[in-house]
Amino acid sequence: MTASSPALATRSLFHFAFNVTDLDAARGFYGGVLGCTEGRSTDTWVDFDFFSHQISLHLGEPFPTARTGRVGDHLVPMPHFGLVLLLPEWKALAARLQAAGVEFVLPPQVRFEGAPGEQWTMFFCDPFGNPIEVKGFASMEQVYAG
Repeated sequence: MTASSPALATRSLFHFAFNVTDLDAARGFYGGVLGCTEGRSTDTWVDFDFFSHQISLHLGEPFPTARTGRVGDHLVPMPHFGLVLLLPEWKALAARLQAAGVEFVLPPQVRFEGAPGEQWTMFFCDPFGNPIEVKGFASMEQVYAG
């Protein structure tokens, strides 16, 4: 599995810049664990292809987060960013994260099973406490199903 997939081609790219405290550790997590391709970098930041979107990791203090977002019976960290994948890619990423020993805030699970908008979800944090949610859908048409 690669971080970028032709099946997930988009009409525009999303860019998100946020802080980390160690660029080498960030490379290990985003490049090594998540499999993202590194782009440009300097001594103070590094870009990654985050599943066909651009993230820029800058040296600095990460945003404070708090578990105030309700997902079913769980409270998840806010703010957070995330990703929507097709279910086969989601399952492969979940297995990759589990094999790497990533600790989950909310372990891989299905929500709204059998209902419109059925989705698989998982929450985890990068080594700096930046929370990430990854959702998986059987088809992209279900992402906004009500």
